[in-house]
Amino acid sequence: MAGFHIEHFGCRAARADGEAMAGNLRALSELELLAADVVIVNTCSVTAEADRAARAFIRRAHRKNPAAKIVVTGCYAQRAPEELAAMAGVAAVVGNSHKALAPEIILNLTRGAERTRGAERIASAASPVPKCEGPGAPAVVPVESLLTASARQFLVGAGQSPVSTPVWADDRFAYSFIEDVHWGETQPAAGAQTRPNLKIQEGCGNRCTFCVIPFTRGPSKSLPQAVVMRQVESFVAAGGKELVLSGINLGRWGRDFEGSSRETLAGLVRVILEETGLPRLRLSSIEPMDWDDELIALMREFGGTRLARHAHLPLQSGSDAVLRRMHRRYRPWHYAEKVRALVGAAGPDLTLGADVMVGFPGETDDEFEETLDFICALPFGYLHLFPFSARPGTALHAAAKLAPAVMGERMAALRALAAEKSEAHRRRFVGRELEAITLHTPAALARRGSTAALTENFLPVELEGGFAANRLLRVRVTGINTEGAIRASATA
Repeated sequence: MAGFHIEHFGCRAARADGEAMAGNLRALSELELLAADVVIVNTCSVTAEADRAARAFIRRAHRKNPAAKIVVTGCYAQRAPEELAAMAGVAAVVGNSHKALAPEIILNLTRGAERTRGAERIASAASPVPKCEGPGAPAVVPVESLLTASARQFLVGAGQSPVSTPVWADDRFAYSFIEDVHWGETQPAAGAQTRPNLKIQEGCGNRCTFCVIPFTRGPSKSLPQAVVMRQVESFVAAGGKELVLSGINLGRWGRDFEGSSRETLAGLVRVILEETGLPRLRLSSIEPMDWDDELIALMREFGGTRLARHAHLPLQSGSDAVLRRMHRRYRPWHYAEKVRALVGAAGPDLTLGADVMVGFPGETDDEFEETLDFICALPFGYLHLFPFSARPGTALHAAAKLAPAVMGERMAALRALAAEKSEAHRRRFVGRELEAITLHTPAALARRGSTAALTENFLPVELEGGFAANRLLRVRVTGINTEGAIRASATA
């Protein structure tokens, strides 16, 4: 059976899209009829570096396997489909607006002119508001007609020939949710993740001045509670132990539903914990101001048992002036109050994480020092650091970058602080027992006679001995290895 490879770039929500897409492709019975390999590139576009990495992978994949049909999806595919369609080897571009249809689009492309199951649904999704210039085209394009005028065309540049690679991307985002997730018969997301992401919210309306996500993901939309519950129950039935709820702006779940009684993320989490047998639920990134009293109370009630004591609150900056220029909806003291409330509810074993941007336009030395001081004062267990990158379509699309030497100095200072905070947090647990879940173990680690695991409070573990993935174990922390992961041995 010819297979497919999917390469993921970007955030947890993007990973969830890719895993769901892969699961649905495996579930299509026609997969065994595929005549050629397919490479799916699930892109990110949050920074210029993310774009560059995706292009580099596409070129490398085409060079190594020129017969493969490369299908590009994700945020970059939504933001600049014509740019990707012009690349050698790309057979189709599927933006976030149509990614729910990607499995059927991919299957149709690989089978030439033959129509496949669901092709009518794809055809009905043909874009009436094309994102790029060119004549409208059928949404399902046979392989042998890719070079004909019937395909939607995109001019690469003045005086150049049009590119006829089919593209599905528009501004409606009507097909942006992949609702049907196939967890596998005995292991959830077999061969991928033991603790997969279930994306329950899509899009964002915050309009931060630096962020391209509202343009690549559309407005906030929530997966209905009935669909979420069905997916959680099927995950439990498939033998899943830990499930991660994710979203582009997860804390906004339910706020787009019509009706007098607004549904909330806290309400959904309570229903999951009270009405299903899910052993452990983890929440991915949630904006600081969306940690309301009800959600924090759930951390007090279930934290450390069935709700992971792990909270990721995007920070971006510890400077009030910078946060205002970013159009972020909180101030540093708001953020600190939420952290104090979370630690009070979950206890000091909570692992706190944050995103921090370096080199936002106009960031002064004093403002950067404010960020350093703010981070020093809070109990962070890890930080995700990234440099500012001007993105097309945003308010700062033409903003000047910080001088490379200054950017390098600030990144180095934050990396050192992040490493110090991370090590201090992890050393607190040496000699203690924690709950953990075993993961798919990399070959190098397995050769050392160890197993990869993750604690309930989000600490990476090198576990002594060989264990199958997807097992919940109690472990005793014995130290920290050279990579920064904690070493542990199983106790039960």
